[in-house]
Amino acid sequence: MIPVAFDYRRASSARHALELLTEHGDEAKLIAGGHSLVPLMKFRLATPSVLVDIGRLDDLSYVRESGGHLRIGALTRHFDVEHDPLVASQCGLLAEAASKVGDPQVRHRGTIGGSAAHGDPASDIPSALIALRATMVISGLDGDREVQADDFFIGFLETAVSETELLTEIRIPKVPDAGWSFQKFNRRAQDWAIVGASVLVDGDDVGIGLVNMDNRPVRASSVEDAVRAGADAAAASAHAADDRDAPSDLNANAEFRAHLARVLVRRGLEAAGRS
Repeated sequence: MIPVAFDYRRASSARHALELLTEHGDEAKLIAGGHSLVPLMKFRLATPSVLVDIGRLDDLSYVRESGGHLRIGALTRHFDVEHDPLVASQCGLLAEAASKVGDPQVRHRGTIGGSAAHGDPASDIPSALIALRATMVISGLDGDREVQADDFFIGFLETAVSETELLTEIRIPKVPDAGWSFQKFNRRAQDWAIVGASVLVDGDDVGIGLVNMDNRPVRASSVEDAVRAGADAAAASAHAADDRDAPSDLNANAEFRAHLARVLVRRGLEAAGRS
């Protein structure tokens, strides 16, 4: 299908983008890689009258060390996240999740910030950000604010970023000695996950983010609690679908997704070193 007509504005800076968003309000949408927004526009599920292009803001594409964290610019491409040596050595789970996003074209054009800000529960990147306990830096004309990954994803395709704000940076604690695993079940290699799980085991701590197990990216809190209480991988993973509202669609019903979540979380815990 063909999107409805829209005006195109190219932002020259992050502040310029924020000024354009403030000027046009809910009629405007940001676009960088475009792999989340453009399909919605083609199906006319999104009908912005103004597109604000931030794809050429190179100052929002970076990976940097800052104390005990990595700082990743929101416009860093998936390919760059996947192959960055700092990401690989300090939070390998994120590099692995980035390597499983879509196909090479998507990974070369899509951005980590775009994937997070889209808020799709079937997306791979949000689950890793939840497992890693990332902090999202949201910028507005009045300054920046920080939101934890658990509070960032509010509902279906809905995040804490308002219509006049921009996700500018993602901060991730460095976990160089942690065990991790990214598990994904799909029909074809390039499909969205029917269910997925990002698993991090860092000593006595554990973080688990789920893919496509609710109306938003979510944490498997019951599994984490069970692991901290001393449960092994088999016993803990039995709680992977607790309190989750898994969708039913043409690919799988809720019951099958619950089964997959238990299987994938168990595999993830075992691969991450929690037997």
